Amino acid sequence: MELIEEENNVIREMEFVNTQCLKKLLMISTNGSLHIHAIRLITRELGLPDDFKDSIILKCPNDFRMVDNEIFELVSRDESLASAEIEKWREKEYTEKWLSEFETRYAFQIQFPTGYKIEKGFREKLRNWQRLPYLKPYEKPASIRVRSCGGVARFEKRAVGILHELLSLTVEKMIDVERITHFRKDFGMEINVRELLLKHPGIFYISTKGNTQTLFLREAYSKGNLIEPNPVYVVRRKILDLLLLGRRCSRGLRLERSEQLQRRAGIEAREGPRDGDWVIPILDDIESEAVGGDTSNEDDDESLYDLHEEIGGDSVGDVGDDCEDNDAYFTSISDAAHCIISEKNFAI
Repeated sequence: MELIEEENNVIREMEFVNTQCLKKLLMISTNGSLHIHAIRLITRELGLPDDFKDSIILKCPNDFRMVDNEIFELVSRDESLASAEIEKWREKEYTEKWLSEFETRYAFQIQFPTGYKIEKGFREKLRNWQRLPYLKPYEKPASIRVRSCGGVARFEKRAVGILHELLSLTVEKMIDVERITHFRKDFGMEINVRELLLKHPGIFYISTKGNTQTLFLREAYSKGNLIEPNPVYVVRRKILDLLLLGRRCSRGLRLERSEQLQRRAGIEAREGPRDGDWVIPILDDIESEAVGGDTSNEDDDESLYDLHEEIGGDSVGDVGDDCEDNDAYFTSISDAAHCIISEKNFAI
């Protein structure tokens, strides 16, 4: 359990960063307030402590104020935080690649998956969309008019900007699509989120592993790995690697056992039954009982890997630049580690 304690310590040390994260989310909201329940749903994605209400919100009365038991708001805006993460990339494109401000001011980083088919006329449409002005996430949305000329496209592009910033604030640059719906009203995104995401495969990637849909920020990953890992991600990665190591060892033992049984079956097929063969099943049962009575530990290791795959361990070799490695994968590291440990009482 040392790694779990290490993760908790890292989260506590990042109190200032977590405070800024909540302030930025409140600044994105249309009225400067959010529901505690919505934040609680993505606590692990944001890297917040489980008691964030007491340890951050109530602890910082100069920054946050409780409207009621389930809604909190921002006391005053901090304009130094009113800059989206995408602005760093735009500035880099403008200064290092000598692109014009017209080309970069409202553009997004586009990385299409390997083998993506570009239809005729698509490049021109994409170029026009990249140049289309929109109201950025931290700007007041009072001037949005959906029915005006280009209003729908501008409204959708603002939603893309908000989702991009939300993903940038998470630990693993990923979030459950279903949980985004809890922010639609507060962020002013009264649109079909799934349809919007499917329109922009060069910005977002949706993993459909299992029964959930997980949204990833494509530009944040390369060959299945986070390009700029943060301290919380590093610790969670250690936990996941440890769990997968146990699963690989268990798989190796099962494979060796299977090969032994196959060799034994081949010998019996060639030589026929021999005196004393009836003793073998009894000895196998005795050996199994001597080792531990049943194969519960092996089943636990299997369930660890199954849960890891079920929560989003999808093989996505087309995410990121030149991501063609078949072994690359994404996963919700935090959910894998903590769900498994809490349910199976797995000793780390």
